[in-house]
Amino acid sequence: MIPRFKPYLGKEELLAAITPDKSAVEKFEVEFARTFEAKYALAFPYGRSALWALFKAMNIHNAEIIMPAYTCVVVAHAIVLSGNKPRFVDITLQDYNMDLDQLAKAITQKTEAIIATHLFGYPLNIDRLSEIVREAEKKVGHKIWVIQDCAHSFGAEWKGKKVCSAGDAALFGLNISKIITSIFGGMITTSDKKLYQRLKNYRDTHFKIPVFFKTICRFLYILSVCQAFNERIYSLVYWLQENTKMLNSLTKAYHLDEKIRFPPDYLDQMLPIEASVGLAQLKKYLEIINKRKEVAVFYDINLPNREGWIKPPLVNGATYSHYVVRVPNRHDCINEMAAKGVHLGELIQYSVPNLSTYILASNGYFPNALLASKTTINLPFENHSDIILKCLLRL
Repeated sequence: MIPRFKPYLGKEELLAAITPDKSAVEKFEVEFARTFEAKYALAFPYGRSALWALFKAMNIHNAEIIMPAYTCVVVAHAIVLSGNKPRFVDITLQDYNMDLDQLAKAITQKTEAIIATHLFGYPLNIDRLSEIVREAEKKVGHKIWVIQDCAHSFGAEWKGKKVCSAGDAALFGLNISKIITSIFGGMITTSDKKLYQRLKNYRDTHFKIPVFFKTICRFLYILSVCQAFNERIYSLVYWLQENTKMLNSLTKAYHLDEKIRFPPDYLDQMLPIEASVGLAQLKKYLEIINKRKEVAVFYDINLPNREGWIKPPLVNGATYSHYVVRVPNRHDCINEMAAKGVHLGELIQYSVPNLSTYILASNGYFPNALLASKTTINLPFENHSDIILKCLLRL
């Protein structure tokens, strides 16, 4: 079975995991900053831990943090757990990013930060974003921090400029579903020396060095991941995921959408084994991005024009963490493709302010986020794009 996503892992990452460098975390930070054109980078156990720590380090508290309604719910969790309140803005259906017209109207005296998500690898208009923030700061009389959420958009560019270099800081997630991975982990990049120093001091003071047993667990996890996404084995993985509680229980330990909580190890520092894998991945970064662009073009040219199907746009500077198609019958489409040996994804399958956890704190109606949450599928970025296409043609 062709999996809905597959980490770009090989012998280089396995070798890195077997022989981790004790100073790998610092080296990973330096190389990550260089790759994504920042002066500094700081590693964390998760992207959500990094965002939470940023708010804590900058003493942002009891504030409104603006974020898109359609994004990963852990962003909202990090806002709430840091003592702040999310203020949601709907998206556009062109690129699934925050509607900047609505953003301008959402900023209030209580706004202290904006999380600008570049979803599915599509770059948000960072020039217009900067203009909106400058005008808003004049009205409210204080700084508004801008954090570029690049968890899905490693290297995405707006008019030739990397979106992660705009604003005050950029946030990256590094789990196995991301464009590049350190197995688990997150990263904050910035070119602001004072912000970097405050965040580093906070991390080094509040985050602890994990016990050695965790390194063993991570190594075993890497081995299992490399096997689990093998096409012959993935059929069993898919069956276990769909028909048993075993894999679901492991997933929910780290990602409970309906509960505002973090994983139990959210205050651990990144492990050298994770950073070593991340360093190996950075060497493949351009290869991975170029491959994703090629597959996106292939789908755009060859995907059949089916009634009610809406293909995503091809955008200059996009890096395509996902190839997202809106369909009128998602459940049926996923089941039919699974029967043909292709697992389609359905990320993101919720609108955050419509979740029971956040609906009482919601500040409006978000029709585009809700529509996207119910109608999107993600096609695999595999070498078998032609096989996937033939299966879609037979639907």
